[in-house]
Amino acid sequence: MSGRLLKKVLKEQEEDQRIESDHEEEEEEAQQLNGKASINPFDLLNDDDHDLDHQEDESETFDEPSIVPQLKTKVGGVVSTSNQKSKKKKKKKGKEVSSSSSTSNVEKPLDEILESLSLDTPGKSADTKDCDNLGKPCAPSTLQVDPKFLNAENEMRRIFGSKVVRSFEKHERSGSSRMARGGRRSAYIPRKTILITPSEHWPRWDGSLSMEFLHVSEGYHHFRYVRSSSYRQAQSEFEAAKAIHDINAIASVLLYHPYHLDSLITVAEYYKFTGEHQMSAELISKCLYALECAWNPMFTPLQGNCQVKYSYETNKPLFTVLFTHMKNMDMRGCHRCALEVCKLLLSLDSDDPMGAMFCVDYFSLRSMEYAWLERFSEEYKSDNSLWLFPNFSYSLAICRSYLEKEEPSKDALVKTAKATSTDLMKQALMLHPSVLNKLVDKVPLKDKVWADILKNAFFRADQVGIPSLDHLINIYVERNSLIWRLPELQNLLRDAAQLVIERLRHNSSDKKDWACVRKEAFSSEKNEYAHLLVSDFASSAPSAPPEVLQHFMLDPRMRDAAQHPVGDPMEGGHAPRNVANRNTLAVLLESMLPWVHYGDGDGGVEEENQLNGHGAGND
Repeated sequence: MSGRLLKKVLKEQEEDQRIESDHEEEEEEAQQLNGKASINPFDLLNDDDHDLDHQEDESETFDEPSIVPQLKTKVGGVVSTSNQKSKKKKKKKGKEVSSSSSTSNVEKPLDEILESLSLDTPGKSADTKDCDNLGKPCAPSTLQVDPKFLNAENEMRRIFGSKVVRSFEKHERSGSSRMARGGRRSAYIPRKTILITPSEHWPRWDGSLSMEFLHVSEGYHHFRYVRSSSYRQAQSEFEAAKAIHDINAIASVLLYHPYHLDSLITVAEYYKFTGEHQMSAELISKCLYALECAWNPMFTPLQGNCQVKYSYETNKPLFTVLFTHMKNMDMRGCHRCALEVCKLLLSLDSDDPMGAMFCVDYFSLRSMEYAWLERFSEEYKSDNSLWLFPNFSYSLAICRSYLEKEEPSKDALVKTAKATSTDLMKQALMLHPSVLNKLVDKVPLKDKVWADILKNAFFRADQVGIPSLDHLINIYVERNSLIWRLPELQNLLRDAAQLVIERLRHNSSDKKDWACVRKEAFSSEKNEYAHLLVSDFASSAPSAPPEVLQHFMLDPRMRDAAQHPVGDPMEGGHAPRNVANRNTLAVLLESMLPWVHYGDGDGGVEEENQLNGHGAGND
């Protein structure tokens, strides 16, 4: 009975095959019917370079499993139909093989190719897909950068509307055309980049920078920037101008080398101190344009699988420019764009030389990426758990409070699986109690209830006594103080602080337990984060008095000092950066500038003159 049914099915298939005139047309129809099966990673690897015979074998391999279930449904006990089918079909004799052998012949090279490309195969576990076990600090999906959110103009349109942004761009376009130097400029289309949108009046990219591939280590591709001979010449000119503290000479370097990074960064700093933030941001964008034009074709930073180590001198401008660009986006209110740039900074160097780890929580909260922040804190691998850091301990509590409001229907499930926002805030206060005292002063929080809370001995101190932790707390308060101006977050902080005080009354041993956790997490006696300046994480833009800015300009005495660099001590005493009879605050701000030098010989005499001068003025 089963044999008759099998013959009937085979006859129906032979009649269908006679309708088609050519064997190639039959294969095209099979590919159309099974389009999903023909689209696979192996087709991408072929890239239309293989011959047609290999395509026929592949199409037959994916077609045959679809025929076998049909035979199984019509014929109950018949399994080996492919052998009988090959005997009756003389045209396909020698081409068709069993499904098991054909699939094994195709899957073997496919798995090998996927393995060589480090692509995920179906046999891999979920753990290897989410987070690589070879030492990657974070899963690539967590630090992947979305290029559509890197465009600040698009985010401005979402915030203010297209009409407002269009009118602003029209005004800026007319202003930039008036500012363009010279009447003639060669018409060319700027190279399209991902990080920024280049302006039409920018000079053509001169190719003075390039990027070389170094090696592959632990799944990461390592790269390094390489300077050309013309760039090295511009660098020597910049160092000479920096030695004589001449901002005009630094600006003249840009006339002949418009994409010299250190000169652009220095002039951008000058414009930032003068309050010309738009000009400063444009120069930083020029730096990004030059850095991106130099990218290696293998360099794919948006995927989170590339490393550009800060230890190489030529790579350092990339991190400085990205960090400054991130702050510029924050000043413009483009917090999602700043978050993507911060993710890029974290992915480029696992050592995090710029401290992007201590502002990624701020940008994720401002851009309302609460789910991403929780996932990032769970997947990121570091020496300490992220919740031990002050910024993450408080930001995760804020994040959980917003997630509880967004998903009230799932609140019960969230409570069973994770701690509530109140519990997380209590944990943050127990771990870092000195944050509360600093927030009350910085925000400020002037209600009487805060004064009552600070009277408690647990919250009275504003220093922990651990240098690294105290420095990180100062960075957190400086960076995230704006968030705590929201009344709802102040209520959360107040309620949690009162619960902590009540808990310590009944169980004072918790205070010692959390102190042990702090000492174990931050055991170093030195400040491991001293290279991170608190002022770099401030939300307000820096400025300088006019008397400080005038020293950016060229002083004729600098030329004489440059001609006699060794000179005698008396000649060095006439240095252009004389601190006598000057404002103390102005001298302090000026000393932070990288090109300012007060000399090494007569520092004590100058300090004495300064004190005498100010003393006379005060009388």
